[in-house]
Amino acid sequence: MGYKLAGYNHLGGVEIDPNIAEIYRRNHHPQYIFVEDLRKFNERNDLPDELYQLDLLDGSPPCTTFSMAGKREDVWGKEKKFAEGQKKQTLDDLVFVYCDTIAKLQPKTFILENVSGLAKGNAKSYLKRIVGKVSEAGYDTQVFLFNAATMGVPQMRERCFIIGRRRDLGLPQIKMAFNEKPILFKDVLDKSDTTMNYTPWEQELWSKKTKQDKSLRDTAVRLKGYGQFGAARWIWSDKVCGTLATRETYLADFPRHMNDLELKIVAGLPMDYDFGTRANLVFLTAMNVPPVMMAQISWQMYNQWLSKL
Repeated sequence: MGYKLAGYNHLGGVEIDPNIAEIYRRNHHPQYIFVEDLRKFNERNDLPDELYQLDLLDGSPPCTTFSMAGKREDVWGKEKKFAEGQKKQTLDDLVFVYCDTIAKLQPKTFILENVSGLAKGNAKSYLKRIVGKVSEAGYDTQVFLFNAATMGVPQMRERCFIIGRRRDLGLPQIKMAFNEKPILFKDVLDKSDTTMNYTPWEQELWSKKTKQDKSLRDTAVRLKGYGQFGAARWIWSDKVCGTLATRETYLADFPRHMNDLELKIVAGLPMDYDFGTRANLVFLTAMNVPPVMMAQISWQMYNQWLSKL
């Protein structure tokens, strides 16, 4: 959707989860859709010629093993069944499988998007290996950390972007700087929703929270000496919404969770986006890379690079 906003002709993609692929079909009607493991896609010798002539290839390999909120080093190299329910696999090596896709298709430019944790701590060793692998495939790269809140998105979502250009094209380094005015949650808030859907325990935390409490755990620890809410954060109306997560959201100024309308706006999705009948909206909006974020980045890639070719 972000590429469409920027004016690109979107051709299709690879998606291992059939349910997600169906949502993808409903909303984008891709010309090409491969519902399979990217490893299998990389082994194909029956791809149409235009997939070897791409201006831009985009990939977002599963990133839970690099997330600062996850177990990180403890699960690197271990097989895991990903949340969508496909086969058991190691997730931290899928970034290298995507590097193989880049080497196979040889697009003019590419994006590898991941959590900000990929550029932090011990995960930097993975980042160096990624850059080295795509360099061997003929690409020069730049690494950026962007926050969606500076790009016209009502969400504090920080992501790492490895942006590459094929060396034989002689393209210069790209310049990226985004300084959009922050969009506070009060500008997103659905004031007509007077629902009260916190549990009694959540209601107690809500009634006794302070501005110093960033999360429900902070409030629980202050009141009871222990917390059980993981990374669930309070969403304050006078601040930009924090990064959406795959769990319920908690409004700080009203005793309810974020509703579907608010989730769509914070995620950057249109109101008529078709999630089908079985979709978990909280999960899908949390997994979504905001379209406006991708539009901002890909427009600069077109303006500074592709329009010159």
